[in-house]
Amino acid sequence: MSHGPRTALLTAAALALAHIGPAATWLPGPRRRWLPGLAGAGSPGHVALTFDDGPDPVSTPRFLDALDGLGVRATFFVLGARAAAHPSVLRETVARGHEVAVHGWDHGRPWLPSPVRDTREVRACVSAVRELTGRRPRWYRPPYGILTSGRWVAARAAGLRPVLWSAWGRDWTADATAASVRATVAADLRGGGTILLHDSDVTSAPGCWGAALAALPDIVAGCREAGLTVGPLDEHGVPDGWRGAARLLGPHD
Repeated sequence: MSHGPRTALLTAAALALAHIGPAATWLPGPRRRWLPGLAGAGSPGHVALTFDDGPDPVSTPRFLDALDGLGVRATFFVLGARAAAHPSVLRETVARGHEVAVHGWDHGRPWLPSPVRDTREVRACVSAVRELTGRRPRWYRPPYGILTSGRWVAARAAGLRPVLWSAWGRDWTADATAASVRATVAADLRGGGTILLHDSDVTSAPGCWGAALAALPDIVAGCREAGLTVGPLDEHGVPDGWRGAARLLGPHD
């Protein structure tokens, strides 16, 4: 291989690594250890309850009713395309006292670098939330938890703080049950943790949201029995994760 093609290959490899390398934060162990803010680590006496992939006109209202019955508020990470398609559900979510955050415009996988696309889609979702609810979102969680360098920069440019999770229910699978969701959450949940569930099956197995809905009362009860308060991210005391992100990505001021 001549010098020119070899250099081009190395350059392409370096660019690909710079793009996808930060997605290693998807791994829960390193995330909790080195980037607690990104893992959603907050006040030790509090647990943040979050939902992804809505709003959905069938399932989301069921979660809103359940949360009302439990006396719990949560954070809903919404997809911009879904919010635009179902604005009344989004407004109802806010009207019932819940926090709305950004999950992106759609649920695509970002394997190829496209900073312009990332910036456009994050901004579009922010704009949709602001226009439909009158509130500016604060948080960003990328689809699949894949936080590429482009998505980091897009979130920062939009004034959002990325946050993933410390415990999830694996409630997107076809074989998920209330018992499996409850046990999977409990295995990793501690005081100060952030729970990830889904209020929609738009990107997962049809009807799987029923498992998360059925597990919700026991999850909340378990937290309360442990002396933990359950609420949204805006009450969670999450430290700013940008300092840790800078170690991965370098400055982007």
